[in-house]
Amino acid sequence: RMSILEYNGAAIIAMAGKDCVAIAADTRLGVQAQTVACDFRKVFKMNDRLFVGLGGLATDVQTVDQLLKFRQNLYELREERQMSPKVFSNVLSNILYEKRFGPYFIEPIVAGLDENNKPFLSGMDLIGAPVYTDDFVVTGTATGNMYGMCETLYKPDMEPEELFETLSQALLASVDRDALSGWGAVVHIITKDGVTSRELKARQD
Repeated sequence: RMSILEYNGAAIIAMAGKDCVAIAADTRLGVQAQTVACDFRKVFKMNDRLFVGLGGLATDVQTVDQLLKFRQNLYELREERQMSPKVFSNVLSNILYEKRFGPYFIEPIVAGLDENNKPFLSGMDLIGAPVYTDDFVVTGTATGNMYGMCETLYKPDMEPEELFETLSQALLASVDRDALSGWGAVVHIITKDGVTSRELKARQD
């Protein structure tokens, strides 16, 4: 039986480099085997040094994105500062755990730079149980493929350009072996100087 998390398809990877971090996702929106759109957003910018990738059920991806933006606005009004990736990750974990008996069907990853411009990566399951890593984190329907590619291609302390290349190759090779993701991709590279976003061309089959 199909998990509801696989209904729309997704492939998202975040990867750490030297004082930089990158997050990439495919752009397919499907209903099981039928493709509905090729420009669906799964990675959302929370601020200049913080992104969240939401893999799972598309309706909950959009719901949780709106909810996170709302919670972030409240935080910034109260605290008069931006949320650090660590705090944001905890807020997201709490939002998910609150709804554990009727969960949002998403498995998010958080990628950003902390106060010292060091990479922060975290991932969690649909009830908010977190994992923190210092190399890469993946979510979606192509996770097995992505772990294999990342495990093979990753090396520590990559500069932004090499990080982009490595991440892109890992994602594109992975989605080509997954029927539920692909059809285009987008990559965001986050450094202390700002964010660079690039769109990738992918196989259309």
